[in-house]
Amino acid sequence: MACQYLAFDIETAKDVPGEDFNWRAHRPLGISCAATLASDTDQPLLWYGKTRDELPEKRMSQEDAQGLVQYLSSMAASGFRILTWNGLGFDFDILAEESGAAASCRDCALGHVDMMFHVVCSKGYPIALDKAAQGMGLPGKPPGMSGAEAPKLWAQGHFKEVLEYVAQDVRIAMQIAQTCEQRRRLEWITRKGTRSSMPLTNGWLTVREALRLPEPDTSWMSTPLSRRDFTAWLPAS
Repeated sequence: MACQYLAFDIETAKDVPGEDFNWRAHRPLGISCAATLASDTDQPLLWYGKTRDELPEKRMSQEDAQGLVQYLSSMAASGFRILTWNGLGFDFDILAEESGAAASCRDCALGHVDMMFHVVCSKGYPIALDKAAQGMGLPGKPPGMSGAEAPKLWAQGHFKEVLEYVAQDVRIAMQIAQTCEQRRRLEWITRKGTRSSMPLTNGWLTVREALRLPEPDTSWMSTPLSRRDFTAWLPAS
């Protein structure tokens, strides 16, 4: 029986300078908007703060962020498995800071499926969401738009474009997760333009399960990632 998933993604509010996206040096970033998509629905739910005129705020308030955390927690408790691409190392880290609900975010993060983190734990390196979509033959991100551009566009009042972008991200994540489960493997396009793959014999692992995988050989890498790079924010239980 296929998992019931709830795909989740945020867009940050602060513009981070530079091409390396060294976001930790510029936090708090704030959250401009977020999207969630349940596997039993067709349309994502969009999350953002609203002015008295019902227009989008510059960023979500702590109360707005807490409402999102409560929704994620309740959906997880009802049997949905939260689904992200790099949610452990980014989305949940930011959400914990913005909501002040670090303990709830920790529980959600450890019990959810972060597909990119699963790859990191298996292979030792990350891959991009768009490259996975291409490898699986699925529609990718819209051209000319990226997560790095979203804060600028939101600040300029291009709310519709950013909301469509974050909605597309959760659609892509859901399509990748479900297609990979059907095919029992993940395929992606490498930086060299070749194809690579990873078997998913037992389906996608939660963060807690992925952390139990044996460490891959990263001796060939000049600057290998550590799992600690993704989990350092987690508060003690």
